[in-house]
Amino acid sequence: MLLLHNRYRAEGGEERAVADTAELLRARGHEVELLERTSSGLSRARAAYSLVHGGSDPTEVANVVRRFKAEVVHAHNVHPLFGWRALAAARSAGARTVLHLHNFRLFCAIYSGYRDGAVCFRCRGGNTLPGVRLRCRGSTGEAISYGAGLHRQLPELLAHADSLVAVSAATQRRLESLGIPAGRTTVLPNFVPASGFADRSRADAGRYAFASGRLVEEKGFDTAIDAARIAGVPLLIAGDGPDRTRLEALAAGADVTFAGQLDQAALALARNGAAVTLAPSRWEEPCPYSVLDSLAAGVPALVSNLGGLPELVEPGEALEAGNADAWARELHRLWSAPALRRATGESALSRARQGYGEDRYHDALLEIYRPR
Repeated sequence: MLLLHNRYRAEGGEERAVADTAELLRARGHEVELLERTSSGLSRARAAYSLVHGGSDPTEVANVVRRFKAEVVHAHNVHPLFGWRALAAARSAGARTVLHLHNFRLFCAIYSGYRDGAVCFRCRGGNTLPGVRLRCRGSTGEAISYGAGLHRQLPELLAHADSLVAVSAATQRRLESLGIPAGRTTVLPNFVPASGFADRSRADAGRYAFASGRLVEEKGFDTAIDAARIAGVPLLIAGDGPDRTRLEALAAGADVTFAGQLDQAALALARNGAAVTLAPSRWEEPCPYSVLDSLAAGVPALVSNLGGLPELVEPGEALEAGNADAWARELHRLWSAPALRRATGESALSRARQGYGEDRYHDALLEIYRPR
């Protein structure tokens, strides 16, 4: 298998998904090659050119396929440096192509389908003019290049991908509503490596509520801060990002600690000390590791009712995004009942083992790789 990925300027869960998939496949005896390009340090002019022209240097992909004798090319983010030409080159070299959709970047210039404080899917099908008019990429020039590039690439990507993968059923439905033909996409949620599973829940001994991720508006950390203040629960936030200054000002006077960006070991340690994890996203988050890792650690998770988040908890447990009072009530209910936290954490751990472990992911991925 050859894995392709264009790394983002601000790295996140997709980078982990690629690395974890490569490591899992190798551990199960498969030959794996990873070809990555990065947007970090990439000039705007080169990014725009590559996006509009369907990627750059597709011959490199074809050469790696032939040299490595890859049977499958599993592409993750392809914009801007791989593009549809990478899939076409892989096919021409004899490989089957799989395009893994971790977000809405095929349609949305900023990937998240969120702007002006709300979910936004104005751009759909081949119509990217709303993103150009609203300058979702910031500058007019960049908005135009992204609008033109996404418009031109969508039909070519669909034509040159043998299989499409979405990481939640909600994301699959949304992508189909935006223009991907029904029946083209297989749902395959992210997984947690075996080393990430706890032997039992210790949520009853948790010392704080916990939230983690990139500090951006669409993640809803302000709801977590407000809810923790109302409920009188200490809150630990791990992560960094452009919204940190605003969030720190909002948290003034409350028992909120900003831990900053943590490495994986420190992040796991912080998570394991939590009584409950909060994931109050206001965008249609597909399948965040912040929740998966908490479930695997036996930590109860409170999630918003958008995107793939409700699929990670029991039916009816998701909370209204942005409703701090509702979040505070549920947070207080768990915080005040350690035995309930422990039972809820055990249930979460059991659900994670059944639905988000290595075996299930590996078997499902191989089924996707098989020719139809």
